[in-house]
Amino acid sequence: MTDLAAVKAALKTQRIETPSWAYGNSGTRFKVFAQPGVPRTPREKVADAAKVQEFTGVAPTVALHIPWDTVDDYAALAAYAEERGVGLGTINSNTFQDDDYRLGSICHPDAAVRRKAVAHLLECVDIMDATGSRDLKLWFADGTNYPGQDDVRSRQDRLAEGLAEVYERLGDGQRMLLEYKFFEPAFYTTDVPDWGTAYAHCLKLGPKARVVVDTGHHAPGTNIEFIVATLLREEKLGGFDFNSRFYADDDLMAGAADPFQLFRIMYEVVRGGGFTSEVAFMLDQCHNIEAKIPAIIRSVMNVQEATAKALLVDGAALAETQRSGDVLGANAVLMDAYNTDVRPLLAEVRRESGLDPDPVAAYARSGWAEKVVAERVGGRQAGWGA
Repeated sequence: MTDLAAVKAALKTQRIETPSWAYGNSGTRFKVFAQPGVPRTPREKVADAAKVQEFTGVAPTVALHIPWDTVDDYAALAAYAEERGVGLGTINSNTFQDDDYRLGSICHPDAAVRRKAVAHLLECVDIMDATGSRDLKLWFADGTNYPGQDDVRSRQDRLAEGLAEVYERLGDGQRMLLEYKFFEPAFYTTDVPDWGTAYAHCLKLGPKARVVVDTGHHAPGTNIEFIVATLLREEKLGGFDFNSRFYADDDLMAGAADPFQLFRIMYEVVRGGGFTSEVAFMLDQCHNIEAKIPAIIRSVMNVQEATAKALLVDGAALAETQRSGDVLGANAVLMDAYNTDVRPLLAEVRRESGLDPDPVAAYARSGWAEKVVAERVGGRQAGWGA
C-alpha cells in the first residue's frame, strides 16, 4: 500500500519553474497573436510569475531569456522578484535570432561568428553571478539544410570547443544544461539532435554539464521515459522543459497531448530518485491563443497531477509482479495509479498549504487579469515577431 502522508509530503516539496517568455505574445511561424495585458518589461513578467506562485505554491522561480529579458541591473531585478515572493531561476541563452547566426552560432564556419556566440554565453554566466542563478540552459538552432553545406564532424569539433570554454567559466554551484531537438530550424542535420549527442558532450565536459529533456523535442513515438531513466541512471539528467506537441513543435500545455506519457515520465523520475535530487522542472511553452497566466497555472497543475499519480504507484506490488513475470499484473499496478483521480488529494495538499484548492478559479477571482489589461497600456509588449 502507498503511504498517502508521504505522497502529500513529497508533493509539498515539488518546485516547477515558469518561463518568462510564456507570459509574452507568441504565435506560429505565420502570425503572432497579441493579447491585452501582456507584460512589456521583465519586471512585469516577474509580477505575472508571482501570481502563478501565489495561487499554486509550487512555482517559486521564473527563468529568464537573454536578450529578451535584458536589464541594466540584474541584482535589482532579483530584489524586485524577491519582494513579490519569487526568485530568478535558469538563465536561457539566445543564439538563434541574429542575422550573423544564419549558418549557425558556436558551430558556424566563421570563427568571428563563433566568437560572438561564445561571448554571449559567457555574458549569460555573468548574469547568473548577478542573479544567483544555478543553471545556464543552452539550446542551439545550429545545423545545415543541405548535404555538403558544411562538414558535419567539424561542426561537432566547434561545438565541443565552444562548450568547453563556457564550462570553464562556470563558478561553484553553477551548471550547464544542454538541450537537444531532433529537427527545426535545420532540416538536413541538427548539431544537437538527440539525447545521445547531448550526453556525449556533457560526459566529456564534466560533472557540471547535464542534459535537458524537452518533452516536445522528439520524433513521434519516441520513448521519452526510457531516455529519462537512462540519464537518471547515469546521473546526467539536469532538468526538463515540460510542454506538449501533437506533431512537430512544443507550444502546448504540459500533458495536453498525452497525459499518460507525462505520467510515465514522472514515474521514471520518481523511480530513479530524480524527484528529490537536483533535477530542474521547468515549463517551456508559448501560449498562442489561450490566456497566458491561466494556461501556465493549468500546466503547473497538470505536472502536479502526473507527479501525484507517479507517487501513488505501489512499488512493492509492482516489483513483485515484475519478479514473477506477471506481465498483466505489472501493467495493472501502473494503470491503477494512473487511473486514480488525484484532484481531491491535490486539493487537500493545497488547503493544508494555505492555498485555494482550485488555483485557476482563485486566479480568476483575484482581478489580476482585469488589472493588467487596464494598467498595461502603451509601450511595447513582450514577445517575438513572425
